[in-house]
Amino acid sequence: MSDERTTPGGPERGPGPGSGPADGGPEPEPIRFFGTCWLHHDRGYALRRIAVAAGSLVAALAGAVVLRFAFQGLAIGEVGPLVTVLVIAGFAVCSALAFRRTWDGFVRRPDPSAASAGDRSAQSLLLIGFLGSLLAYFCRSLIEAPGEKLHRAEYAAARSRHERRRTARTGNPAAKQPRNGPNAKSPKGKRK
Repeated sequence: MSDERTTPGGPERGPGPGSGPADGGPEPEPIRFFGTCWLHHDRGYALRRIAVAAGSLVAALAGAVVLRFAFQGLAIGEVGPLVTVLVIAGFAVCSALAFRRTWDGFVRRPDPSAASAGDRSAQSLLLIGFLGSLLAYFCRSLIEAPGEKLHRAEYAAARSRHERRRTARTGNPAAKQPRNGPNAKSPKGKRK
């Protein structure tokens, strides 16, 4: 049985020698809007990064326009300066929290044991701060595909684990000769 997968165009090959699905190794995890092109920066990677950066910035600007309409509604309603300041401060704090959480999500995976009820209730605050998330996405896409560094480190670790397992299993253990048997070879430099 072969480890190669067959496709209509022939056997599927990995991105390089000894890597990828051709040798049964781990496959790179796709990133939203990028797929797996982040691995070798091919298939329009640069154009995708430009499109993601522009798209997130346009979405943030559209969100800012919507928030401006909301603040104009507060001004028309004559709710007073205290309520206006509280609403602005609330959006600013929620945006800062959303920015930080989104940015941290690009650098490391969230701890699954930390997913508690308090963490779920914070999601509404992060939803209010959608501008922060969009701006974090924009800033990160100027540097790399958002989450690329994390995915690259995880993929490299998975590849090295796979290579260690693969090299540990190579060879025919039945073909190994006993060390102190009658046909054992003497070490170099020593004569019997």
